[in-house]
Parts: sequence; structure tokens; C-alpha cells
Amino acid sequence: MPRVKVSTVTFDAHDAHELADFYVRLLGYEVRADEPHWVLVGPPDGDGVSLSFETEPEYVRPVWPTRKPGDQQMMLHLDIEVDDLEAETARAVAEGAVLAGYQPQDDVRVLFDPAGHPFCLWVETAE
Repeated sequence: MPRVKVSTVTFDAHDAHELADFYVRLLGYEVRADEPHWVLVGPPDGDGVSLSFETEPEYVRPVWPTRKPGDQQMMLHLDIEVDDLEAETARAVAEGAVLAGYQPQDDVRVLFDPAGHPFCLWVETAE
């Protein structure tokens, strides 16, 4: 089979630069490409999945959890492993994330980025 790998996940937002700045601060990523309506960020060592952000004037924030038919549902979310769930949740909120009102698991925190995309911080737990 030919080599195939996911290299980038792209997010739509009202402001690509604002959302890219949030993820640079949250993940310690660096900007790799910057255009008027599109930004690419990635890990400093180049190892891992990059994120890109595209300005979409008609962007509609997703609703999570979905409450009723017709709500804009989330299409995907990032799972971000952390060492200290409480500290990293506080840091994410300080950087501009919003903690979701519904938290389905003790070892996971669901948050929303500034454009409303849900993402999860999670910590490995001993079984």
C-alpha cells in the first residue's frame, strides 16, 4: 500500500487568524504559513498533525451536545492528552476557551475554542 498519512486538519472560523493564535498558545505550535484568509500551524519539531484555519464568512458555530433537529452539529473534535487535567483546563480557559456545561467523563474536560469548536482535554488514568 502507498504511504498515506493525515497531515493537516482544517477548521473554518469567522477569523482564521484569531483561531490560529488560540491554538498556537494552547498547543505551543508555530505558524508555518500565513495568508490573508488562511493560516497553517504545526508542532515546532515538525512531528505530528498540523492545523489550518480558513476564514469562512458564513461560518455557523456548532452546538454541543446537539439539542434539537436543525442545530449545527459538530463535525469533529480534537482530543488533546495532558498530564494535569485541572491545570491545563485552567490554562485553556485563560487562553480563551470556554468550559462546556456538560462534562460526560471524570478524566475528560470538554471545552470550546473561541470559534465554538468543541475539543477535549484528557488524562490517562490507571485502571
